[in-house]
Amino acid sequence: MDLEKFKEESQNRSRANKALLEKLHRRKQKNLDDVVHQLHHDAFDHTDCLKCANCCKTTSPIVIDRDIDRIAKHLKMKPSLMIEQYLHLDDDGDYVFRETPCPFLMPDNYCTIYEVRPRACREYPHTDRARFHQILKLTWRNTLVCPAVLEIVERLKGSL
Repeated sequence: MDLEKFKEESQNRSRANKALLEKLHRRKQKNLDDVVHQLHHDAFDHTDCLKCANCCKTTSPIVIDRDIDRIAKHLKMKPSLMIEQYLHLDDDGDYVFRETPCPFLMPDNYCTIYEVRPRACREYPHTDRARFHQILKLTWRNTLVCPAVLEIVERLKGSL
């Protein structure tokens, strides 16, 4: 995975992708979930996240209280210590990891807390969720992070 090439390509397509997703927001497609879910499955049939891990390298997920408790238990530490060591409050008042890349990302792109990773990580990139029209802004931002999301949005242009 050539992340520099992806970054350039995603930036070049950013304006058109944003326009498409804004159009979809204004005019809700009845079958949008079905179309996007099929594109999601097609994209992830040949996408190997372990060869990329750009999401883990460049973004910090929201970590909710339930995630904190689960991760802290896994790490055998108190939740307050886990917060102190790994998290901070962002401008929206949400806990996120202090640093990127993720402190739990190993050099081979494996996650040391994979079994207990935050919900936001488990659900990323969110292109298989119901009511896809509700996350179109997030999807546009994810086209700049995830090659599979960029592919899904690019193929969405031809599907509608």
